[in-house]
Parts: sequence; C-alpha cells; structure tokens
Amino acid sequence: MSKPAILVIGGAGYIGSHMVLDLLRAGHPVVVLDNLSRGHRELVPGGEFVTGDMGNPKDLRKLFANHPVKAVMHFAAHSLVGESVEQPLVYYRNNVANTITLLDEMATAGIRHFIFSSTAAVYGEPVKTPITEDHPCAPTNPYGATKLAVERMLADVSAANGMTWSILRYFNAAGADKSGKVGERHQPETHLIPLVLQVATGERESIRIFGDDYPTPDGTCLRDYVHVSDLTRAHLLALEHLLAGGANTTYNLGNSTGYSVKQIIETAREITGHAIPAQTEARRAGDPAVLIADSNSIRQELGWQPAYEDVGEIIRTAWAWHRKEAGLT
Repeated sequence: MSKPAILVIGGAGYIGSHMVLDLLRAGHPVVVLDNLSRGHRELVPGGEFVTGDMGNPKDLRKLFANHPVKAVMHFAAHSLVGESVEQPLVYYRNNVANTITLLDEMATAGIRHFIFSSTAAVYGEPVKTPITEDHPCAPTNPYGATKLAVERMLADVSAANGMTWSILRYFNAAGADKSGKVGERHQPETHLIPLVLQVATGERESIRIFGDDYPTPDGTCLRDYVHVSDLTRAHLLALEHLLAGGANTTYNLGNSTGYSVKQIIETAREITGHAIPAQTEARRAGDPAVLIADSNSIRQELGWQPAYEDVGEIIRTAWAWHRKEAGLT
C-alpha cells in the first residue's frame, strides 16, 4: 500500500530539507513549497518542488488541486529573535497571517492533518528546568509570541473543523544529516555551533561569548542541543500518529542535557583541531541562564529516542557539513 503524499512548506530551509530527506527515505511522496526568500533550492534533496508562498491563496489552491496531499508540515516561519524585535510586523505577517491563509486553504481542500514547527521561545524566561510542556508560556520576543499565537489558533481551528495537529517545540537544533546531502546554511548565521565551526574553517576570526557570569558551573549559558535528524524522526512519529487517527499533541524536543557555551567551544576545538579563539563580551538582553527540555512525553507516548545524545557527535556531523560548505573536503 502506497504512503500518502506530504506537503513540506519551507522544505528548502535547514530543518525542512532534512524533513524532505527523511520523508523520502520513509517512502512518502513529497511536495515542497518554498518561496526561496530564505531557503536554498539546491538543498532540496528530492520530491516535487513548487515555487510559491503559503500566504498566497492562489499558490495553495493550485498546489492542492494538483497534488493529493494528506498532511502538511510547516517549516516556513521567520525565526531570528533579534530581527523579530526590530521588525515585529514582518514576523506577525509571515508567521501568523500567512499561516491563517494556509489553514484556511487546507480546510477548503479537506486536508485534515497539520504538523507545526514551534519553539522553546514560547516559554520565555523559565520558572523551572527542565521545562515540561505544561510550563507557563510567556514569550519575551515577537518571534516566540508569533509561534504561540499559531499554537493557540490551532486549538481553536481544531475545535471548529476537526483538524488534527501536532506541535513540536524545538530547543537548539544542530548538526547535519550523516549523508552530507543537506545541512545548515543561514544568512546571517546566528546559531552557536555553526558560528564556532566557521572560526575553524577560517570564515570568522573568533567566537564571541556573551556573558561569563551566569549562575552556571562555568559562568556561561546552558543550552539543550538536539540533532536535526532526531527532530525529523520526531516529526515522522507525529505524522504516523495523526494518520492513524491520533489526538492532538504538543511535545518538547531536546536531549534533556545542558551544555555550556564554553563546553561547545572546547568540544569543537577537540573535533576540528583548531584553536578557535574566543572573546568574552557583555550579556545579551533576554538570554536565560539555563534552557533544558523535558522530553519525556514524546519518548513515552510515541517512542521517540534520539540517536545523537552526545553533543560531540552532533558537532562532528555539523563539522563534516561545514568543511564541505567551505570547500575543505
């Protein structure tokens, strides 16, 4: 029996391209919709690619008319915290208004299953760690606020028309598929691991450490890193759950282990053999000392088990990708 077709919106981006690869490996026909404003066409590993925008009803109607899509995965949000503070309306327009258009057209086309890429930013400043899914949601920036707005909207839409959904709240996505076919490419880059590795490739002179006086063992922030391929495996499990008639779910995705900024830099030094000079600067506003996920819910309910629990293994896969990107292999 053939598997149903899945629409991946934002499939030319970092996590979206990995999702396309794993859906294809699982035997699903895949359609990718991306406007390429931030994605990269050459990183889409297969499936049928459609250039278009989830905020354009005509693009969606044409796509749904031409493809028997059973479920939609949404990876097309803008996701830079600093940019969201500077340009909040850009974020509300893309992340909220365009998602309203998408959900409206899905309902018209009779597509009943939706998987939403959310974020730990919905929690804001943690009042306890590890963070469980029932932790209070109080985002401290427009990026997190737009993600939470969509989460709340999904509950209302489901109550009205019976659509089923899974919300997956990521902590720090990192790494690259072990095949080397896809990896992380952002412009500008804001994530710690690729920034550190760009020092090792010679693309940057040093890495900046924002604050070394936090109440943590070495004074730098602790973060929970989860491999991008483990994220996509969680999405596949959530998809199977919905297609089998499962109820709406919200899950955290993390390894439930915190690594400090200094630990990430030192591990990268060991893996790359590069000195990776670091400069300590003042804290950034709004950076919590500790962000660690409690991911027991998805482990117990869907059987999710990360394959990359050691941050060194995560960094090794990222290093292989960034060496290739920099032309060093």
